[in-house]
Amino acid sequence: MEIVPNVGANVYRIDPMSDGRWTEFVQRHSRASVFHSVGWLQALHSTYGYEPLAYTTSSPGEKLQNGLLFCLIDSRITGRRLVSLPFTDHCDPLSDSSENLVELLSFSQKALRTEKLKYLELRPTSGDFSTANGIASFLPTARFFLHTLSLAPPLDELFGGLDKNCVQRRVRRAERAHLEERSGKSEELLKDFFQLFALTRGRLHLPFTPVDWFRNLVRHLDDAVRIRVAYKDRAPIAAVLTLSFKETVYYKYGCSDARFNRFGAMPWLLWRTIVEARSDGAAAFDLGRTEEDNPGLLAFKNHFVRQPQSLTYWRYPDANSLDSLYGWKLRAAKRVFSCLPNSFLRIIGRSTYRHIG
Repeated sequence: MEIVPNVGANVYRIDPMSDGRWTEFVQRHSRASVFHSVGWLQALHSTYGYEPLAYTTSSPGEKLQNGLLFCLIDSRITGRRLVSLPFTDHCDPLSDSSENLVELLSFSQKALRTEKLKYLELRPTSGDFSTANGIASFLPTARFFLHTLSLAPPLDELFGGLDKNCVQRRVRRAERAHLEERSGKSEELLKDFFQLFALTRGRLHLPFTPVDWFRNLVRHLDDAVRIRVAYKDRAPIAAVLTLSFKETVYYKYGCSDARFNRFGAMPWLLWRTIVEARSDGAAAFDLGRTEEDNPGLLAFKNHFVRQPQSLTYWRYPDANSLDSLYGWKLRAAKRVFSCLPNSFLRIIGRSTYRHIG
């Protein structure tokens, strides 16, 4: 554990993967998510080599009371930076005290200068970091929508609240088509999932996420990972990958073979996930972030949650002076990707994802 002095107090830098206090802290904090868990951090580290770290005002040997979690991305292409967290939909600072949060934010800004980092990025589900007691000066760099479905109502009420045409009717159509579902985390299911995932990424002209990422999710998160695959006449036609943490189930990845969309397999899989999650005691179904300029995915999720919340990513220093991954360069890259065959998209994904973060 490394101690780093701050003005008027001490801030400590810890390794959440090796500090035994972190798991207990994440389990009891009300705003902690699966993305704060050691398993998620280990998957990021194993796949991309990122170094997880957290700042806290709790001294060594003391029970953790707060934590500001980052991954250090050290890339010769995109620079050194702290992101909370890469490839993560959202990651709240875990502090119940605004005074401690200001202290942690202030120290992270000092670390940026002393460590010669390019920027800091935060991905909270709420909060305004533009002025944290006059010191933070974080500015918005990207805006998304976050869809979260409460699982408190009875099942018939939940089903009745979903879009009648795009969810209810398609679920019934899938049932009439006698689709088969298999679920778990076996290598066979992962293979079928990734086959569909590759089809979907190719259809969208996007680089492929390395298959090792999914293997590392299964390896490090273990029973928190669930792969569901829908089959028609033994052929995989749609799949989802979900994560579970405390009372929330997270829809992280979905993919399908577009030739079979008429069977309604994706809404059917998500509905079956909701039914099982509620039966297992989950209180919420998190459908993840959606870009403002992705009308198709936004409409799909709106059929499950009609009023999503706003999700803003924040950067320090001024995001306007940076090469934002969410700006014009990303749009330009997508135009280039649209001209490339799937074999190239697979190679690009394997070689460049760790630099994106």
